[in-house]
Amino acid sequence: MRQFSSLLAVTAALALPSCHAFTSPSAPSRRILSNDFPSIATSTTATATTLFSSLSGDKIATLSTDTTWRLRFSLNGVPTKNGRKIGELFNVDVQFIEEEGYEPPQGEIKQIVKETNEESNVQYLKVKSGRWQLSEDPEDRKDGLWIWGLFKEPLYPFMLFQIETEEYPLPGEEGDAIQPLTLYAQINHKRDKDTGNVELDAATLNIREVESIKADPFGAAKVDIYEEVKCGQISLRPLLESKIDAIL
Repeated sequence: MRQFSSLLAVTAALALPSCHAFTSPSAPSRRILSNDFPSIATSTTATATTLFSSLSGDKIATLSTDTTWRLRFSLNGVPTKNGRKIGELFNVDVQFIEEEGYEPPQGEIKQIVKETNEESNVQYLKVKSGRWQLSEDPEDRKDGLWIWGLFKEPLYPFMLFQIETEEYPLPGEEGDAIQPLTLYAQINHKRDKDTGNVELDAATLNIREVESIKADPFGAAKVDIYEEVKCGQISLRPLLESKIDAIL
């Protein structure tokens, strides 16, 4: 009877839908409650190593308010108000704020603004809003089976990144500006299981172009089709020694 119950539990786990907040509104992320699944033991070694790092003054990169990340956008062929397409290099300093109680881990991207810019020749974009979410490998999804004790811990090799920028005025008398952008990226994510240090690799930046097509032969109904188009590159670096003066 116990074996039959265990088989039912595994079968139920395989039927669980994959949580992916960036793909479809019909597949929301799951909010984890304390009684949803048995408690999973944490690594004593990891806790001790992290505590030692804090006491010794060693800093690690995290997805929290403890770490500010500098994002460097190399944009190519982005549209302007006057109909041009240009290439520019921008910086943005942000923090990844995790929202507690969700699986997979996810949250808000908050821009960090300093009172003075030590690099006067560097352009800084202004962020309107942003979201991030860790993701399993799209080619090898485990569909949350770690919850049922079939895996020691969830594996999230990717961060799904989305950010909205404000209009950016361009120099010159033409009054031109880069239009507000919504940028997307799938970033390789690594986290050291002992120290908790996070690494985020450089990745391709995309924008979504919308095309309206007829949904019926008479053209009475239309459907918007989204296509992601490469518009540049993003690199991410933790500012472990920086002191931030203000938060936007």
